[in-house]
Amino acid sequence: MAFAGDLLPHLPVDRSAAAAGTASGRTYDFRPLLEGIRPVISAADVALCHMEVPVAPSPERITGYPAFGAPPELLEGVAAAGYDGCSTASNHSLDQGRAGVEATLDTFDLLGLGHAGTGRTEEEAVAPAWYEAGGVRIAHLSYSYGFNGIEPPADAPWVANRIDEDRIRLEAAAARRAGAGFVVVSLHWGTEYRPDPDPQQEDLAPDLLASPDIDLLIGHHAHVVQPIERVDGEWVVYGLGNQLSNQSEPERRDGLVVVVTVSEVAGRLGVSALEAVPTWVDLAGHRVVAVEAALDDPALDPGRRAELSASLLRTTTAVDGREAVSNGLVTVG
Repeated sequence: MAFAGDLLPHLPVDRSAAAAGTASGRTYDFRPLLEGIRPVISAADVALCHMEVPVAPSPERITGYPAFGAPPELLEGVAAAGYDGCSTASNHSLDQGRAGVEATLDTFDLLGLGHAGTGRTEEEAVAPAWYEAGGVRIAHLSYSYGFNGIEPPADAPWVANRIDEDRIRLEAAAARRAGAGFVVVSLHWGTEYRPDPDPQQEDLAPDLLASPDIDLLIGHHAHVVQPIERVDGEWVVYGLGNQLSNQSEPERRDGLVVVVTVSEVAGRLGVSALEAVPTWVDLAGHRVVAVEAALDDPALDPGRRAELSASLLRTTTAVDGREAVSNGLVTVG
């Protein structure tokens, strides 16, 4: 399975996609922006992104920070990169109201992509996304710490999933009873721009992983890479950084694709290997770069080599914040 960082299309990102669309005859074309990581994503049996923002319900509602509305073509790029689905619960889930949630999930469905974290109905909101690989049914659940002060509509309080430990445990247990052999929980949590886990993450991760029904935690929201840690034999990826954004601070251009191997461990399915593939956003065109693959090019411009080498060092240091790499448990590369 593969998991990647936040998709956060600021307006300059949209303009880059519009420029790419000029060549392909599309209004927006995000496919070239994500092409650099397609080999990693498409190689996975199941690949899941994090759609941090809603799709705009109409073209005139395409917006950037602070209340986002993404072009639906962003999800065409997601599908072309090889993703099978995304988590959708984030602090921006309600930026376009219930209409934005509906437009987002309608677009996912149109493209045959799975989604978890928001819902058009109460039943859809609480249901996991389901995937299958190697004869194993995989359940994916998604929750956010909040919605930037926007409250869900009174007649649809279930429209976006909020982090609640008891609820998460119950819904993971329900997924297990429904036949899940492996349960992934995506959490939009932590403190923005903080490379270390905050108290919420520190407290919640071990409590959730103590559940026999939760096998892996995948984190988003901080916009910087955070550590990867094993807790009582199970893994938490605290934060994958940004996959695609216009944030210009060096550490906010860094991200990860985390590739996990799921196999039988001690008589049950679990993560038997984890690889962290560093990524970096080239703001000139907003192309996502697979860092080590780019560094392997002997013709790489020296200035670009310096930028990518610095990104690789930042990312490796962040991932190793809990000594997972130095203990030989995680491969970076």
